[in-house]
Amino acid sequence: MKWFAAALAAALLLLQYRIWISGDGVGEVLRLRNAVAAQQADNQRLSDRNRQLAAEVRDLKQGYTALEERARTDLGMVAENETFFQVVPAAPAAPTAPTVPAAQPVLSSAPTRTAAR
Repeated sequence: MKWFAAALAAALLLLQYRIWISGDGVGEVLRLRNAVAAQQADNQRLSDRNRQLAAEVRDLKQGYTALEERARTDLGMVAENETFFQVVPAAPAAPTAPTVPAAQPVLSSAPTRTAAR
């Protein structure tokens, strides 16, 4: 009977090892749960983007105003009975070189000094 109990205890320890320590155990389950949560967040973001794009496509197919807005911003459309004014900023004035007065002789009463060697 002691051998049987020892064999059951050994089997229990082996199974516990596989659950807690091995690569296919609890650590792998936690890693997979985190990966699934990250993928679900990414899918939600992409789903929101797809809904926005679908609404834009629906507006472009059904509504003339969305199409006109796109044409105005992207293609520069001007409708009938409208006047287009293009405002061009003034070009900056070319920088003028400062005028240097002509060299004039310097008259001084002090004697000219030269460096001593």
